Amino acid sequence: MRCHKCDERAVIRMRQHRLALCRTHYIEWFVQQTQRMIEKYHMFTHEEKVLVAVSGGKDSLALWDVLWQLGYHAEGLYIHLGIDEGIQYSTESERLAREFAEQRGLVLHVINVAQVHGETVPEIARRTRRGRDKPCAVCGLIKRHDMNQAALDLGFNVLATAHNLDDEVAFLFGNVFHWNLEQMRRQSPVLPESPGFARKVKPFCRFSERETAAYSLVRGIAYIEDECPFAEGSKQLLYKDLLNRLEEVEPGAKLRFYLGFLEARDSGQLILPREEEIPLELHPCPRCGQPTTSPGLCAYCRLFESESLGTLGTPVQPK
Repeated sequence: MRCHKCDERAVIRMRQHRLALCRTHYIEWFVQQTQRMIEKYHMFTHEEKVLVAVSGGKDSLALWDVLWQLGYHAEGLYIHLGIDEGIQYSTESERLAREFAEQRGLVLHVINVAQVHGETVPEIARRTRRGRDKPCAVCGLIKRHDMNQAALDLGFNVLATAHNLDDEVAFLFGNVFHWNLEQMRRQSPVLPESPGFARKVKPFCRFSERETAAYSLVRGIAYIEDECPFAEGSKQLLYKDLLNRLEEVEPGAKLRFYLGFLEARDSGQLILPREEEIPLELHPCPRCGQPTTSPGLCAYCRLFESESLGTLGTPVQPK
């Protein structure tokens, strides 16, 4: 298989694009496509500061690398969750993120959940009813809160995450399957900033997981290859598997599904509830100051109100 732009051996073939590229031209194409997505969706400019949420995985480190190559002011944020039971997942992820930043002279901010709250995410999950059944829910709540707070505290205009096409279509599939119209309304490459919330962007939303992995490999980026232990049994992994099987027999199906959804929604063909039609009264949490619909503390702060707190502040009954 030869590169479509030169006669060198191709390192990747992308059937949905009918394109095969060598190492040099693939890196060039990947970086250019990222810049196109940034411009197409008006994500940010070179005058703005971007905080990149990094996990030590292939997607987030690839995103940081691309933004660095494109000359953006991009710093990293790593949240050490304390998921170290068995494979030292969080410790190894942080090591790789630090190594990546040091090699490029970039700034990495680190939040250690155990140092801030006195307990790790697995410990928090085990003492909450929701966390016992779905530890990813507690983990996601903590990460979303801390990423947003860090962006605001550090003075960043934009918070960038490395959600790829596989992540987006799995999320969309789940929302369509369960008719979660509110989540479908909010799913977008860009969530505009608002009082108490940083602007959130997804520059990799049109790259498949295979494409981001290929970029990391040809760029020589060292990343953690293990899946997070909390991901085991996740419905998102099930949805990804189903969609990958469809992609095998119908190349480009995932990209058409995602882009078709965005086009239908933005053109008005798909009628979803507008934000003003959903009565949400936001006010600052009295403890952390972030916006919440709760009459008291936000869901994040209620996790740490007492060691006996369960889901959204509901006491867990001792067994």
